[in-house]
Amino acid sequence: MNEFEDLLNSVSEVNPGDVVTAEVLTVDAGQANLIISGTGVEGVLTLRELTNDRNADINDLVKAGETLEVLVLRQVVGKDTDTVTYLVSKKRLEARKAWDKLVGREGEVVTVKGTRAVKGGLSVEFEGLRGFIPASMIDTRFVRNTEQFVGQEFDAKIKEVDAAENRFILSRREVVEEVAAAARQEIFSNIAVGSVVTGKVARLTSFGAFIDLGGVDGLVHVTELSHERNASPKSVVSVGEEVEVKVLAIDEEEGRVSLSLKATTPGPWDGVEQKLAAGDVIEGKVKRLTDFGAFVEVLPGIDGLVHISQISHKRVENPKDVLSAGQDVTVKVLEVNADAERVSLSIKALEERPAQAEGENNEEKRQPRRRAPKREAKRDYELPETQTGFSMADLFGDIEL
Repeated sequence: MNEFEDLLNSVSEVNPGDVVTAEVLTVDAGQANLIISGTGVEGVLTLRELTNDRNADINDLVKAGETLEVLVLRQVVGKDTDTVTYLVSKKRLEARKAWDKLVGREGEVVTVKGTRAVKGGLSVEFEGLRGFIPASMIDTRFVRNTEQFVGQEFDAKIKEVDAAENRFILSRREVVEEVAAAARQEIFSNIAVGSVVTGKVARLTSFGAFIDLGGVDGLVHVTELSHERNASPKSVVSVGEEVEVKVLAIDEEEGRVSLSLKATTPGPWDGVEQKLAAGDVIEGKVKRLTDFGAFVEVLPGIDGLVHISQISHKRVENPKDVLSAGQDVTVKVLEVNADAERVSLSIKALEERPAQAEGENNEEKRQPRRRAPKREAKRDYELPETQTGFSMADLFGDIEL
């Protein structure tokens, strides 16, 4: 009897909220059956109280004979028998420990795992504890599709911890901003105006392309994308493409970098003297018309000017009267000036001078220059000395009326 009383006294009482050690007896039907050490009392550990992963296989998580530390939740009495067991939880014990670890850690950066996209943000897990990242705190730009973060591990900054309210708020955006700031500082210290750097096309707009240089987005204005005039950004580059660009300007205070793509590629005027020379006769296409002439594309990216005086032997009032945009024409090269990026062309130099026009010109040369008619000498009339008076007939008597 004394030995039996000693055995009973050695059995500890089990209460909800206790943290106990238990040995796994069996794993069956989606739950683990345990024996709580030092009590002789059995416990039940379900998959729900083991992990947040509803699709997990409990046999992969616990094995018979394994010893676990668990939290006692409540007492369970069997329906058909008076057998008393206790529902225990490993997941909640880990969450309690996680809460204890979080006390006073606001502002620290921890690694979390995205678990579920929820209304207004993203649910994450940290050491068994469920946290929440509002949509506005996921990234520097608003994220509509939060599903992309589910299953991913990433760093986030702890913003608020309230164990009593089960409130655990984090921010990924602040971590992204800090990383970007460090990357910007490194980039600005390593680049200089005139240097050529490698980047990736991040996004396209109507006015150019933004290139990610590794934490800093530089802008290639539409005028710096291509040597071709009026080229649209999407016709030159595509998002995700890796490109080499030249640094044109840096504004570290504003975080701006101006870049050029066309400056890293040969221009149409490079070596143009080997492609064109005065006297060459070539085919071209009229690109645009002005009041003073027509611009004709003679090589890719090179437009030469046919001055209005070089369009025809006949007088041309307006180039639009005889030419149209897109028209194919044959032209003669009059002059090539690579430094000034200018090519002078002529259409009429390839046409015969009309015979009528030539005859008219010769006739004009043969005709003597007309002299201005001489003015008749002014007639002087003297009054008769013997007369003190005179009549109109005396003055104009010899003029026939």
